[in-house]
Amino acid sequence: MATAGKNLSEHSTNDILPLEDVRIGIVLSEWNNDITDRLLDGALTFLSDRIKEEDILTYRVPGSFELPLGAQWLFEEEDVDAVICIGCVIRGETAHFDFVSQACAQGVMEVGLKHSRPVIFCVLTDDNKEQSLARSGGVHGNKGVEAAVSARKMIQVQRTLGSGDR
Repeated sequence: MATAGKNLSEHSTNDILPLEDVRIGIVLSEWNNDITDRLLDGALTFLSDRIKEEDILTYRVPGSFELPLGAQWLFEEEDVDAVICIGCVIRGETAHFDFVSQACAQGVMEVGLKHSRPVIFCVLTDDNKEQSLARSGGVHGNKGVEAAVSARKMIQVQRTLGSGDR
């Protein structure tokens, strides 16, 4: 396995410039909350050093399927620069995993394109709980940190290109 023993969340923050007036929304799935809360902690750890606490808006939705609509509502109701969608879908014995994972990924992408704002897909789609634990603060790092880094970098790109003027 290509990821065996690797912390996949290692990153450099040297290329992340300070930005003013950044607000980030987080939509968090309640399903598999033992995993999603760990991903949230990772995202908040990264963001809290760079953004004021009041500029991080967190809302919970029932499951990963509901993440895209939650992200859309955040863009419509709050003045956010990006939304991080945090969820966890673990493969089971039925095709439900495939339907939820695909719909969630497609929906997250569509919301970003519709609003021309970064929507970050931080949804673990693992075969078992051990894999999810390894990617939510375990041996493979924390995908929540990676999502926060991605959101911050995408806001930087958007503002550099002038498409995110406030």
